[in-house]
Amino acid sequence: MPTLSATARARLPDSAFAYIDSQGRRRLPINDVSHVRNALARFDQVDFEDDAARERARERLLRAAKKHGIVPLGFFDGQLRKARGANVRSLPRGTVTFLLTDIEGSTRLLERLGDGYAGLLRDVRTIIRTSVRSASGHEVDARADEFFAVFRRPMHALDAALAIQRALHERVWPEKADVRVRIGMHTGRPTLTDTGYIGIAVHTAARVCYASHGGQILLSSGAHESFTERLAGGIAFRSLGRYSLHGLAEPEALFQVNAAGLITKFPRPRTIGPIRRARAGPTHA
Repeated sequence: MPTLSATARARLPDSAFAYIDSQGRRRLPINDVSHVRNALARFDQVDFEDDAARERARERLLRAAKKHGIVPLGFFDGQLRKARGANVRSLPRGTVTFLLTDIEGSTRLLERLGDGYAGLLRDVRTIIRTSVRSASGHEVDARADEFFAVFRRPMHALDAALAIQRALHERVWPEKADVRVRIGMHTGRPTLTDTGYIGIAVHTAARVCYASHGGQILLSSGAHESFTERLAGGIAFRSLGRYSLHGLAEPEALFQVNAAGLITKFPRPRTIGPIRRARAGPTHA
């Protein structure tokens, strides 16, 4: 690292560092080209306090790289390889339950909040990650406004979905923004490769998520049938009927999760095909 005396370091503003911990210790200086390159190289050696702190430091470091005209290809490649390798080795095999989320109206939120949208997205992801991990889930992927998680037990996936929707609903967002996420769940038996999950189960989960509305939790027929445990009081599954989903050969039965703290009234699912035998009614696992 370029020489930086204690006096010179003390004179630097907080914005010249990628990471400042809760004790006020300033790490990964990024006040010039040399420091940015060094911080990129040392990023994985830093013990961050939590995922949110790591993500803030990563974003600040990448902004500094852009400012100084540095294209951190090696940093990107290293982060992706490390995350992908670690994730794949720890992901469950066999019959699993997928949970996908997507922020509704993300483009409108971006236009409204401008630079503030990055902080909102970070907070949404923190809520989702915390809920997934508390329910014994595994993060598979997170990109743009989408989040992909997997669970060994469907009840754990449902616990995470409920926690996510309730936390987002209770949160007060910047400029009183109405932040909602769509959630889709599907249970199936995908194939796990060196690069992640593949198979119709993944596509079905994605289509179910797309069919849902912000604040809603939708289950596929596979997810619905997988619940062999008795549901907690106040939780019920409402049958919405069978729908044609893009890319799926057969119509899919969809079920809405109703529970305390959740919105219950939504428009018909967002599908490309006509409703097939759409008779709505409550069902229970």
